[in-house]
Amino acid sequence: MALKQFLAQKLEQRLSPQQIQLMKLLQVPTMELDQRIKQELEENPALEEGLEASEEDSFEEEYENDSSEEVEEFDLSDYFDDDTSEYKTQSNNNSKDDEERVIPLSGESSFQERMTEQLHLLDLTDDQFMVADTIIGNLDESGYLNREIDALVDDLAFSANVITTDEEVEKVLSLVQELDPAGIGARNLRECLLLQINRIQDGNISRFTAKKILENHFEEFIKKHYEKIQKKFEISDEDLKDAIDEILRLNPKPGGSMREAARNHQEIIPDFEIVENEGKLELTLNGRNAPELKVNKDYEKMLRTYSEGGKTSKSDKDAVMFVKQKLDGAKWFIDAIKQRQNTLLSTMQAIMMYQKEYFLTGDETNLKPMILKDIAEIVDLDISTVSRVANSKYVITSQGTFALKYFFSESLSTNSGEEVSTREVKKILSEAIDNESKSKPLTDEKLTALLKEKGYNIARRTVAKYREQLNIPVARLRKEL
Repeated sequence: MALKQFLAQKLEQRLSPQQIQLMKLLQVPTMELDQRIKQELEENPALEEGLEASEEDSFEEEYENDSSEEVEEFDLSDYFDDDTSEYKTQSNNNSKDDEERVIPLSGESSFQERMTEQLHLLDLTDDQFMVADTIIGNLDESGYLNREIDALVDDLAFSANVITTDEEVEKVLSLVQELDPAGIGARNLRECLLLQINRIQDGNISRFTAKKILENHFEEFIKKHYEKIQKKFEISDEDLKDAIDEILRLNPKPGGSMREAARNHQEIIPDFEIVENEGKLELTLNGRNAPELKVNKDYEKMLRTYSEGGKTSKSDKDAVMFVKQKLDGAKWFIDAIKQRQNTLLSTMQAIMMYQKEYFLTGDETNLKPMILKDIAEIVDLDISTVSRVANSKYVITSQGTFALKYFFSESLSTNSGEEVSTREVKKILSEAIDNESKSKPLTDEKLTALLKEKGYNIARRTVAKYREQLNIPVARLRKEL
């Protein structure tokens, strides 16, 4: 078959660089926006912070970009501003008296560093110290050792040139398990709890019983088959309860507390604030979302000099093209920041009005069913755009600080045909479980019957799904003595 050439036209829809930049900025929360702006300021010398004397709002209107390689093909006058105005995105959301809060960051030593410091207090040989250090380096966030002993032996041989045996690693591991906090270096939950309870054996009969339960009846304990345990030990209900209480006081994640203390904590900075004033809701955007940015005037002067001088050498053209690209980038970035502000405000305004009753009363049952499509139709934006706005954004209200995702929920029909939020159903479930008798917790079937009595037509499997979303275990695991 012969090859043929032919011309064809086709229509494609592609995102412009400005649209791509806006999409990326929309999903950035307030704290990360600061870093993003700093990065752009470092990379683009044509972009500056601050304001000049003029209070005009903008440069000339954006020119029609030409992809031609000839410098003369674009109009340099589009980059000049004889009125000395500048691009700026100033916002008056905050007064001059508003307090600028500094985000506190903790600078404590890491989990591994604290454990290694304790190693220096032990009388170890160089090889033993290397083994212990390797063990500590392989502890997970909860303080458990999830690597097999033979795998550690291989690691030491290949990476540290330390030839050892399984028995020697086990010996060093037992020394690591004596470090603080108790339970560190355990290979499973049972060993972790036993390491802790062995340190506090003081003749107390309840602790002794608790130890025997962990040693011989751990499976019955985690499945809460208390009747079997009671029958094995032939003890009273009160004695069993005391032993179980001793186990529950132990820490199942001993490494978690140390890691939390060593981790840098950063407070949430709300992107919006909603204030109720005489029955009316007022929305403001965090001032950090409205930075003061402008185009560098020096770069404009460079283009003006070229325009007046009429230089045509290749080096001059290359220099002008570089300046043009930087000015384009500065203008696009400032425009994207301004569009981000407008999109954030319009989207949050729609959410606020949609959930007006909740923001006025603070009653969670007043939250209406709301999905991304509902807000997208109100603000006339794509669902993906609304999703980017709702992602990682927070609002502070009189009821507290909430992620925007909190206000989105699916709908559920009652027996009367009324559409209610699934969040309302979850709240009723949570309250019912909080008020249940812990000795006889409510099963999913009973919870389903309770909801149907209240007029919510819901299946048992849906109740189970909502319970799991609330991180509430099944009835058997909620049982207490």
